[in-house]
Amino acid sequence: MIFRQLFDSVSGTYTYLLASRRGGEALIIDPVIEKVERYLQLVHELDLKLVKAVDTHLHADHITGLGALRDRTHCITVMGEKSNVDVVSMRLAEGDRLSIEGLSLDVLYTPGHTDDSYSFRMSDRVFTGDTLLIRGTGRTDFQNGDARAQYDSIFNKLLKLPDETLVFPAHDYKGETVSTIGEEKAFNPRLQVKSADEYAALMANLHLPNPKLMDVAVPANMKVGLAQEAIARRGWAVSPTQALGLIGKPDVALIDLRERTERERHGTIPGSLHVPYPSLQESIGAGGMLHELARSTTKRLLFYCAFGERSAMAVQAAQDAGISTACHIQGGIAAWNKAHGPLVR
Repeated sequence: MIFRQLFDSVSGTYTYLLASRRGGEALIIDPVIEKVERYLQLVHELDLKLVKAVDTHLHADHITGLGALRDRTHCITVMGEKSNVDVVSMRLAEGDRLSIEGLSLDVLYTPGHTDDSYSFRMSDRVFTGDTLLIRGTGRTDFQNGDARAQYDSIFNKLLKLPDETLVFPAHDYKGETVSTIGEEKAFNPRLQVKSADEYAALMANLHLPNPKLMDVAVPANMKVGLAQEAIARRGWAVSPTQALGLIGKPDVALIDLRERTERERHGTIPGSLHVPYPSLQESIGAGGMLHELARSTTKRLLFYCAFGERSAMAVQAAQDAGISTACHIQGGIAAWNKAHGPLVR
């Protein structure tokens, strides 16, 4: 496995790059916008394809690199389903899996620092965001933080993991890079409490100043979505209401870009073909399924995804590949549901 821990000294943020092999798919966790060029350089040096960029929660101390990485690499942006960020490509819930080629991480909902905090666990390590830090825990006094919820997340989820599990947090301010669950149980001063009430009292008496960039970072980080209006202005988008009238038409091919787990969980539009977004380039290239479908028939390719971000990128890619009939459902399945569109499971 390829594993890199990268550090932003200004915000004290750790960013993690993971891949199963050189030349394979990669994902990045908690990227910082000022370091995007460094991330892309490393991805190039390791001959990787960045396919997913993940934030553990809505950060208040730095501006996320999700949007910049998406714009530069066309990767999928990922956050938890509780996040109020305007649009990300994929939202995950407790029990889901965050997967790329050769790697899979279990999703844990670990609120407390914020109400949209998630952790991601592999077999030997866990990425804890700001929920559990090395010899500390994330503050709980803003962004709908809740000390009792954090106590539950830590004591009833994270500390239930095997003691040898490596702990990789999103931040550190003392130069620590890694710990273990066992170490934190034994030596983390904030975990030497006997109840949620005692923990809540401890957190209430920290009296920490707000992060320096909080007033800038939080609003900026809530606006990382792709501007789908640009695709619509080119005439490459249909509304969910318009799409309702296209279901079952012989000259329309519906293309679902979501992953299998998303389709199983949320359902699919009847009659859809399944082309997961990471395989799109192969499918629209010469000899690919969608390329041949568009070339040999008069079918209009109608892409859709969860929120419209992946499908907007897919439309642009397809148009660039010469598939002039490509368009997408603006707003994705989320908008389709609001229009009461039919789904099958």
